[in-house]
Amino acid sequence: MRFDVNLSILFTDLPLLERPAAAAKAGFDAVELWWPFDTPEPDEAELRAFVTALRDAGVALVGLNFYAGDMAAGDRGLLARPDGSARFQANIDVAVALAGVLGCTVLNALYGNGPEVDRDLAVANLRRAADAAAGIGATVVVEAVNSHDNPHYPITSSGAAFALIDEVDRANVGFLADLYHLHRMGEDVLALIDTHAGRFAHVQIADDPGRGRPGSGRMPYQEIFSRLAAAGYRGHVGLEYRHEGPGAFAWRRP
Repeated sequence: MRFDVNLSILFTDLPLLERPAAAAKAGFDAVELWWPFDTPEPDEAELRAFVTALRDAGVALVGLNFYAGDMAAGDRGLLARPDGSARFQANIDVAVALAGVLGCTVLNALYGNGPEVDRDLAVANLRRAADAAAGIGATVVVEAVNSHDNPHYPITSSGAAFALIDEVDRANVGFLADLYHLHRMGEDVLALIDTHAGRFAHVQIADDPGRGRPGSGRMPYQEIFSRLAAAGYRGHVGLEYRHEGPGAFAWRRP
């Protein structure tokens, strides 16, 4: 398995621009992030500083979220929200351009919390994002998020995500298999890998319960990794778990 570190949830004791170097020091050559700026259209100086930090650290960016609102305040995307759609659309070209500069080919579009969500708007915005991403050879991904942690998020199962992806009908829209969220919702993640790994455009992991590192909960991660390999998954696996103190990556050592 090829692992990358999500710098929006790990190394958060450091300023953002110091995290790529910390990931490299910990032995990783790839990272991913939620949208790392406060606005959908940051200024050029912010964008340049971010690119420089990644390049100086020698790490690749393999996953990036589109602007999703104020994540700390509970926002989970603007794709389907009439009150946020304009901000999402404004961010599309900025996010795609940034991804293109850094060679990133996975862009995550979070749906948005309900109840004021619009399915037709979500489909239209996904098509718009996918068409822009196609210009750099990137895939836009849709993920299911668990309703225990996010009670107003409408896409909570692999089936719901697949239905949305199929409705969008773009070759470069795929499934982000966040195994923590799926397991939290009671899905059999081993069976999902065996039957649908061909639809996985990206994978993220954390253990359940607790959203900690593999081995901190009850998910069978050694078997999960074996099944992913056997199913032919060759993408990165994003480490999107919470951990404080030393030992965040000790599970990777035999």
